[in-house]
Amino acid sequence: MKPKPAPAAANAPRASSPAARAAHPVTLSIDIGGSGIKAMLLSPTGKPLSGRERVVTPAVPTPRAILKVLDVMCARLLGFDRVSVGFPGVIKRGVTETAVNLHPRWANFPLQGELEKHWRKPVRVANDAAVQGYGAIRGHGVELLLTLGTGMGSALFTDGKLCPGLELGHHPWREKTYEDYIGRRGLDKYGKKQWNKRLREVIAQTAVTFNWDHLYLGGGNTKKIDFKLPKNVTIVSNRDGILGGVVLWRE
Repeated sequence: MKPKPAPAAANAPRASSPAARAAHPVTLSIDIGGSGIKAMLLSPTGKPLSGRERVVTPAVPTPRAILKVLDVMCARLLGFDRVSVGFPGVIKRGVTETAVNLHPRWANFPLQGELEKHWRKPVRVANDAAVQGYGAIRGHGVELLLTLGTGMGSALFTDGKLCPGLELGHHPWREKTYEDYIGRRGLDKYGKKQWNKRLREVIAQTAVTFNWDHLYLGGGNTKKIDFKLPKNVTIVSNRDGILGGVVLWRE
């Protein structure tokens, strides 16, 4: 699929816009999720320059459908110089290799290249949990982030450096996978009480698997947690999934 390029004027900053008054480069940071797509303009230091735009993910989230949504959001957030995208799947050299919770057509889709041609801006694409992790971590020791949403995302860092390609959600655990128990499917199937029990077990299992110093829990279903977390486990805001986008340009 080759989308029609956006007019060059579409991304020109308006004189009255925050991006026009900000120091450059301005980053358009996008977080693609199974239930919602979020976007925000960020300063070079990662400070918000706009409100957060959110659009519901299309019911059939093919590449074409998602790109149409991104065009609408782009038109609302003008004046950016570059783009960061968090995507729910395995990313290699800007290509989406998997997207289990979106659509099969995302397999081997050159998202980074398509957006660069479409918007005529430099683009970097990374796993969405990795981007959220960049926005949340402290950069010391072994840190693991798990996202509890449509599926279960994961990102592992050592002294602030990402271990790329981790898809812990699809790793066999018990009779199924982590995602089957604490993703949305598990929450809907087993109910909140059992979901919380399994989450306790996941925290304990990952602690002995990765020996993390700190665990971060993100995603919309963190609001379902009903037990006291250990002191080295922190719930982080979904906003970190956008704020971490500027860090992609430091690597």
